[in-house]
Amino acid sequence: MELGIGMFGDVHIDPTTGKMQSAAQRTQEIIEEIKLMDEVGVDFFGMGEHHRIDYAVASPEIILAAAATVTNNIKLGSAVSVISSADPVKLFQDFSTVDLLSNGRAEIMAGRGSFIESFPLFGYDLKDYAELFEEKLALLLRLNKQETVTWSGKFRKPLIDQEIFPRPVRGSLPIWVAVGGTTSSVIRAGKLGLPVMFAIIGGAIDNFKPLFEVYRQAWEDNGHAMDNFQVGVHMHAFFGENGQEVATQYYPLYAAQMNRIGASRGWPPYQRSQYDFGRSIHGHLVVGDVNQSVEKILHVIETFGLTRFSAHTDVGSPNHKDMMKAIELYGTHIMPKVKKALKK
Repeated sequence: MELGIGMFGDVHIDPTTGKMQSAAQRTQEIIEEIKLMDEVGVDFFGMGEHHRIDYAVASPEIILAAAATVTNNIKLGSAVSVISSADPVKLFQDFSTVDLLSNGRAEIMAGRGSFIESFPLFGYDLKDYAELFEEKLALLLRLNKQETVTWSGKFRKPLIDQEIFPRPVRGSLPIWVAVGGTTSSVIRAGKLGLPVMFAIIGGAIDNFKPLFEVYRQAWEDNGHAMDNFQVGVHMHAFFGENGQEVATQYYPLYAAQMNRIGASRGWPPYQRSQYDFGRSIHGHLVVGDVNQSVEKILHVIETFGLTRFSAHTDVGSPNHKDMMKAIELYGTHIMPKVKKALKK
């Protein structure tokens, strides 16, 4: 069982003045936070990719390369790389470089992304949304398996006996697929024998049970060994010493970010009742003290038969001091209790 942390690089926005934290300050804080994760024994870190003013990180691999030089053990991956609008060759080379810098700790998590800014930015048409992902994922998997590649597709020029360098430390990289609630994405990953990270970022967790069952069935039906079966969830989370205090303090930041995102998607204003349900044993949030968080994480692991849990801790960008405290609690108290309980 792996327990990790994911971030999107949200910049802090002052709720009173609207002043936005600089991307320079936030990226420097992120490196300090990853360094602490490594020191307290967090298993993996995932960095998201966004191309918006309210997120500091457009290139996860750059952050991960910097983190590789100040860490020793933690796995370093994307969360996610928007492969539909990326060049798979360059993506593979970049993560291979992170792998070399970290002595074999790099991973790629490929996804379609829930934001669409990267498509016009890099010259892609949203009408090709599904086709782009399928073709580029296939090329990425080919690059990961073969040092010399011959390949042709619809959205880029062919590769003819093209050698791909550098290679990762072990010759290939772990590649995960991130999915939301799309059944076809889940089935595709199961057919390909790829580990999946489910984003459970709203509503009741039980609503995701059918998707987990579909994924497992696709995995088994395509002859993949259950010994290699890996599945995880990504959930919004934040931790403090006092459950009620951290819930109260975190709510305005979380609600403000949900409303910023929701404004562009036609969502109604975020309500405290949604937050309180999310924090319940049935909901999508892990926000509370050590014991509350351990109980919730164990419930999610047992509900879905997970091999990996990712706590997305920077939604709304809590201040750096609170982030560092949450990371410390997660690594030194929450993770050990969860792993001890799982061994019983």
